[in-house]
Amino acid sequence: MKKYISTALMCVSLFALTSCDMDAPSQSSLDAPTVFSQPDLAEGSVMAIHDCWSLTNSYRGRWIAHYGMNTDAEWYNGCTYSERTAPKYSAANYSTQPDNGQLNVSNDTYTGLYQGIEKANTAILNIRQYGNVENNPDMAQLLGEALTLRALIYVELMRTYGDVPARFELTTNENTYLPRSSQDSIYVRILADLAEAEQYCAWPMASNRYTSSTERVSKSFVKGLRARAALYAGGYKLYSDGSYRLSTADELSQQKMWQIARDECVDVIKAGYNKLGSFEKNFRSICEEDYTSGQESIWEIPFKEGRGRVVSSKGVRHDTAMNQWVQYSANSTVGGECGPVPTLYYDYDVDDVRRDITCVPYRWKNSGSGTAKQEPYALKTLCFGKLRHEWMSRKATSLDDGINWQVMRYADILLMAAEAENELNGPATAAQYLKPILDRALPAEKVAALMAQYTASKEAFRQGVRDQRKFEFAGEMLRKQDLIRWGIIDETLAQTKAKLQQLANREGAYADLPTKLYYVYESDGVTMKIYGNNHGDTDEKADIQKALNATEYENKGWLVSNGENTLTDDIINGLYVVEKPSQRCVWPLPQIIINNSAGTLNNDFLK
Repeated sequence: MKKYISTALMCVSLFALTSCDMDAPSQSSLDAPTVFSQPDLAEGSVMAIHDCWSLTNSYRGRWIAHYGMNTDAEWYNGCTYSERTAPKYSAANYSTQPDNGQLNVSNDTYTGLYQGIEKANTAILNIRQYGNVENNPDMAQLLGEALTLRALIYVELMRTYGDVPARFELTTNENTYLPRSSQDSIYVRILADLAEAEQYCAWPMASNRYTSSTERVSKSFVKGLRARAALYAGGYKLYSDGSYRLSTADELSQQKMWQIARDECVDVIKAGYNKLGSFEKNFRSICEEDYTSGQESIWEIPFKEGRGRVVSSKGVRHDTAMNQWVQYSANSTVGGECGPVPTLYYDYDVDDVRRDITCVPYRWKNSGSGTAKQEPYALKTLCFGKLRHEWMSRKATSLDDGINWQVMRYADILLMAAEAENELNGPATAAQYLKPILDRALPAEKVAALMAQYTASKEAFRQGVRDQRKFEFAGEMLRKQDLIRWGIIDETLAQTKAKLQQLANREGAYADLPTKLYYVYESDGVTMKIYGNNHGDTDEKADIQKALNATEYENKGWLVSNGENTLTDDIINGLYVVEKPSQRCVWPLPQIIINNSAGTLNNDFLK
């Protein structure tokens, strides 16, 4: 059982905290000097901040499922143009409305995150006042953790809603209703807060009590989050005046933000507390609930059993969720809610180890005896495979599988360092940070060829970083914000639609693909061997038999079924349904929030 859960519950019983951004704070049942001068009690107040991720309709159940979808790497499966107003699809296709049925609900993402901010503000204020931080390392760690969690919540709020109220003080009757503040001012504040938090937090494994687990904030995460925040702050954003642009604030210039990102990431790299291991092992460890720090994973949102719809949103589909892997309901499905854009699979090099872990062309289907076996799913509904019920060390018994949501891993540190170093000093010095990512993914000769291509110029290296971030992080909710901050979301999504059309018609780069998938079952009768998903595969019987080492095999219409393209115009055009995604790249505030804001909040900039 995760330690923070009991600690957080203890805190809630000892120290009542406000539960809504729009409510004034309640009084404590113990006096603040008692609670916030003792690490054991103060720790509970910091851990209680995590409640904001777990509300029923908040981050765990809505944001993880919907927000980062519909890019050039991922989409919400089944999202079509004809059903573009359906709540679950319009939450992803850039046409989200304030009354969206998935988001305009109680315990929504916005409300939940501001509850976390109120709890963070309470902890920060009182630890500063009563914690004797200068002389008590435990209290310093807790202050750094609270500052970092508040900064993370603001990062998530701003990339979700754009300009949001800046609430860095406890809520009172006088400041209950606040208007949106510019993201610029909030980024300036949280960059300073994170610089302070770095002084307090220990490196991974340096503190048995606090940083031996990836569920706790370490110096690696503080620095990594500051680098991410700097890149977001220095990039393109949609502001509440309707402009999609770079910041005009001198302190947030791209040059300064690249320098911060570069320095923070290089510090983490040089410190050596985190490292790349096997790409697959990183994700297996999450599913196995191994949260030991000092590996690739840097920080994860700690979900307990019965909370956190992570694998059920981002995992492989199980069509009847009562089998050897899942114990939920024989009449329900889990997994496969979101998946890779089909072109992503074919964009990977055939030897890239990330492809078959990220993109899964099958689902698990019960054979009638309670044992599920793989069967080809559909090109339009590929599954993400980084997180899988079949990798879990226990059976999930509900949609809330309790698997942690990984917010940052070491690969991101390397790629942020590569990106920032290239912009500052060019590819010659940036190459050292990109190469480990390629070394892990590809054979040596292909790494050498790509490095020669990428280091030819700053522009070539920039494109290389962008490509590798797509291949590395597909399905991890980073791509949408990357496209936004680079200022290329409109052109990239238009190109993706064009590529999908080419794939549907087997034209251009996709002209050498067969129309069907061919497969045989391995000796276990459960897992498949597949042919037909690589460039150069054919529909010729001799090629199929050779590849599958079998004379008898089954097939499924993949690119074509019953004479019709499986990727229809309706599916392709459902990727985005507005003229410029950049003008609709954030969610509107839910109508419930607008109605309860006493006229201080609106969504007028989203036309």
